[in-house]
Amino acid sequence: MFREMLRKKQQLTDAECIEILKNEPRGVLSMLGDDGYPYGVPINHYYCEADGRIYFHGGKKGHRIDAVRQHDKVSFCVYDQGWREDGDWALHIRSVIVFGRIELIEDRETVYEISRQLSYKFTKDEAYIAHEIEKSGPGTLLLALTPEHMTGKLVKES
Repeated sequence: MFREMLRKKQQLTDAECIEILKNEPRGVLSMLGDDGYPYGVPINHYYCEADGRIYFHGGKKGHRIDAVRQHDKVSFCVYDQGWREDGDWALHIRSVIVFGRIELIEDRETVYEISRQLSYKFTKDEAYIAHEIEKSGPGTLLLALTPEHMTGKLVKES
């Protein structure tokens, strides 16, 4: 069902893909939007090692929520900061694309715990995190992406 990568020499291992998903703070979640147009939104995420799912949080209304209610198949792309070799202008970038199905999670305990875990990517300030969850938690909806296919690639711009 999913295509194989053409440039297999550039393919990342599953472990490298998971490392990128765990460490990079944001990516682009793409879905079918209004009138079948692709809709991609930059978004931060949390990769949960325990269940292998990728979680996103946000408001309970909007284009993204409407889109996933209509069609649960999505893709999510993440790429790292890249690096340059000494004396070379070209940037090396590792990227990951995940295809899967997404679902809405409304259970408050799960929303709060995943929101807390996602917050740790940005700050370890427990008081700030608790305040934000208390303030925004009731209006927050969680999305859970269950991967069906994942590929990663190392590209050297040239």
